[in-house]
Amino acid sequence: MKRNAYLLLLLVVATFTGCKKEKIEYSNEFEKSAKVWTAFKNASNNSYSYTTNTGSWTGYSSETTLTIVNGKIIGRTFISKGFKDNSNTVVVLEQWQEDESSLNTHQSGASLLTLDQVYELAKNELLLKRDNAKVSFEAKNNGLISSAGYIENGCQDDCFMGINIKSISKYVP
Repeated sequence: MKRNAYLLLLLVVATFTGCKKEKIEYSNEFEKSAKVWTAFKNASNNSYSYTTNTGSWTGYSSETTLTIVNGKIIGRTFISKGFKDNSNTVVVLEQWQEDESSLNTHQSGASLLTLDQVYELAKNELLLKRDNAKVSFEAKNNGLISSAGYIENGCQDDCFMGINIKSISKYVP
């Protein structure tokens, strides 16, 4: 009887500790990129800028650049473009710049996130395995995150839920 109880306990322990199911898609690629991020963060003294971008089939596009010094956001710039009056002419629709004292005073533009926060968002929300969506991750910024998010099944236009990062560079005052 003791032997059966021991085997049952061993089976239960093995079940919960043996084959740990990955909860995020692209976990290997993400972990590699997270290590590259840690090295970049240390080499840059956690001072850098990065640019996010959006685009639509309608011709609308935008870019937001965030500047981070010693782990603190000190600036954000934004520009959006689109077609003018049903023509083929692309015009600037909105453009602004925020400094440390005016951060988050505009509604448009990417959220105020450091890359530490972007990696956490990707890991804990954007890259979660989903039955109803296709998840994607890319690290095309010299191994640093360039895209993380998902598209729900059946969605046709402008469906990406996540972040696209066009570039990441060390901060140069």
